[in-house]
Amino acid sequence: MAEPAATPIDDLRFRRPTEADYPALVALVDEWWGGRRMQPFFQRLWFQHFAGTSWLAELADGRTAGFLVGLISPADRSVGYVKLIATNPNIRRRGLGRRLYEQFIDDVAGRGVSEVQAITWPGNRVSVEFHRAIGFEPVAGPGSRNIYGVTAFPDYDGPGEDRVVFVRRLG
Repeated sequence: MAEPAATPIDDLRFRRPTEADYPALVALVDEWWGGRRMQPFFQRLWFQHFAGTSWLAELADGRTAGFLVGLISPADRSVGYVKLIATNPNIRRRGLGRRLYEQFIDDVAGRGVSEVQAITWPGNRVSVEFHRAIGFEPVAGPGSRNIYGVTAFPDYDGPGEDRVVFVRRLG
């Protein structure tokens, strides 16, 4: 049975991240992902080129609560894509991840995006259930199969790198 959500955080401030935020954020990502080595996937270029579609949430005291790195697809301007989302593990289950996604979705929907996509590893049950809870559906298609109880694509990001492809249609 899922643990009940804690009290929502009311005093958050949302803003666009800047390149100047990168050193502090990159210092957090491995810890926030439970020790998983994420730094190689978290590059400065995301804050140089996609800050205008990404979001950072800060607590009232200025500490980083979480962030979302997203973009509008240059190949298909009707598609938004979330590269990664991270929240401080000490304040999870309080609606922050949902609120970061809402910031992104409201923003890109106003720019013509009608679908948002994201991917995750099928064995990451927390991520899979979180995305489902906020209205994302796993994509089924040629080559997809049930992996860890969810529709996913084997070797999506290379050998052994299975991924669930999520989509949420807007409007």
